[in-house]
This record gives sequence, C-alpha cells and structure tokens, in this order.
Amino acid sequence: MSKRILMVEDNTDNRQIVRDLIAGTGYELIEAHDGAAGVAAAAVHKPDLILMDIQLPVMDGYEAARRIKADPALRHIPIIAVTSYALSGDEAKASAAGCDGYVAKPFSPRQLLAKIAEFIG
Repeated sequence: MSKRILMVEDNTDNRQIVRDLIAGTGYELIEAHDGAAGVAAAAVHKPDLILMDIQLPVMDGYEAARRIKADPALRHIPIIAVTSYALSGDEAKASAAGCDGYVAKPFSPRQLLAKIAEFIG
C-alpha cells in the first residue's frame, strides 16, 4: 500500500507543482483547498503526512495544524508547513502550532522530496 500525503493548499498553481512532483514517487496524493477541508480530509483519509500551507481561506494553516494535533486519532501524523511565510520567527510559529517540519516557498523539488522522505521514507 502506497503512503498517502494530504496537501492542504489553496493556490491552483502550487497544487499543480506538488501534484507533478509527487506523480513520479509512488505516493498517493489527496488534496484540500482550505484549512477546514484539510482538517476534515485528515480525519477521513488518515494520511501518512500532511503538507500544510499557512495562508489559507476559511481556517489558516496554524489553526488547522492545531486542530489536527489536538485529535488523538490524528496527532501522530507529521505536518510539514509549506509556506511563503519565511520571515524570522515564522518557522517557530509553525512549530508552536504543531507542524513537525517547515519548507519555505519557493522550494526546490529536491528540497521538498527530501523533507517528505525524512518523515515517511
């Protein structure tokens, strides 16, 4: 069974970039377009990893991460913040919200794949 990645991203172009990147890896990709949908998708699909944008409609990525980590059935799922928030302190803020990893946009494909492999092989 292939490992499942949930991508929570509202930007169509960014979703396509990650979709193309993941296509050749053997991972199964599930998509959600806002934070609330991401929390719901995590509960339904129980992915092996979540790629979480921070700047999202409905519910931002910080709150979505907090809600996922507050759920005993989901808290074990690693969350990687993939965000254009790359100022000093933003990585610490993502970590405080429950994110286990952090990748700043724009990212190199190799960088994102290495971070994914770090968590799920």
